Amino acid sequence: MSPDVVVDAVDTAVYTVPTDTPEADGTLAWDSTTLVVVQVSAAGTSTTGLGWTYGSPAAAGVVGEHLADVVTGRSAWDVPAANDAMSRAVRNAARPGIAAHAISALDIALWDLKARLLGFPLVRLLGAAREDVPIYGSGGFTTYDDASQDRQLRSWTEESGIPRVKIKVGESWGRAEARDRERISRARRSVGDAVELYVDANGAYTRKQAVRLARHLDAKGVTWFEEPVSSDDLTGLAHIRAAIGADVTAGEYGYTLPYFHHMLAADAVDCLQADATRCGGLTVWLRAAALAEARGLQISGHCAPHLHAHAAAAVPNLRHLEWFHDHVRIENLLFDGTLDPSGGALHPGASGAPGHGLTLRSDAAGEYRVR
Repeated sequence: MSPDVVVDAVDTAVYTVPTDTPEADGTLAWDSTTLVVVQVSAAGTSTTGLGWTYGSPAAAGVVGEHLADVVTGRSAWDVPAANDAMSRAVRNAARPGIAAHAISALDIALWDLKARLLGFPLVRLLGAAREDVPIYGSGGFTTYDDASQDRQLRSWTEESGIPRVKIKVGESWGRAEARDRERISRARRSVGDAVELYVDANGAYTRKQAVRLARHLDAKGVTWFEEPVSSDDLTGLAHIRAAIGADVTAGEYGYTLPYFHHMLAADAVDCLQADATRCGGLTVWLRAAALAEARGLQISGHCAPHLHAHAAAAVPNLRHLEWFHDHVRIENLLFDGTLDPSGGALHPGASGAPGHGLTLRSDAAGEYRVR
């Protein structure tokens, strides 16, 4: 392959997919999910790289107005340099937030392009630290009735053999604590004692409320308490972490590398979460994993499982990856090449397909494309 292969085109598209049922967590409700897809091509080849982010359609505008010209004409080999240039280009356009989503999608597409140009699965390009990527089933929305929650949990544990599951708690900003407790108890009855049970409050509780609830979590063998309070409350996370038995986790709203540094420096989490579709792509996700490793902590990939899988296999301190109901359903609808969760682990690169192995399905994409 020529050493001077450059990026010559950047294209975006926006897709909105309705949820299969109304969904909510402790602080937000939604009935559809939007993803912004970015495709990049290399001059003189027929090779295209694919990336996406979940979030506002405005991210597509950021790609077109601020980022496309930055990466066009750049070497397709030097993804970290492109990532740095994109970050500098949005300095006055607010790097955290929607601009970070846009950078993330484009960064992922560039890594996919590079691996496809080389004919390698992305995990081979990055270098594998493990053969498989443990996952946990994630959903359990507060809008589910008892039967829906039970059905979803059993589908993961009994049909797919996933030994870890998570439900949402903190309903109505923590004002339905009695129902939270009952749903946790029901979840334990659904999955039995051998399955790891996690809960995610999405920052809905107060500090003391979270500590009080932790006694019930201990009684039900819950080992993962995600965002018991807002991830912006690092002091609160640290206090709760010191007071309870379950692991306290957060980090999904990290848009820059310093965010993760500050969270780790505050001793706020037992396991760091990071989302490659928000934090700056795979380039920054891998750096966040290194920050966690330096502190003796593990990292967990947040949502978008097919975009995280190859990078997750490349870090030695991975705990697991979130097999999120919404994103799994969407990725199966829109893309070919999705991974099999059977046995509770993914095996990225096993098919030998180059890049992350996914391709956009024109039929499904046409149905959900909004612009």
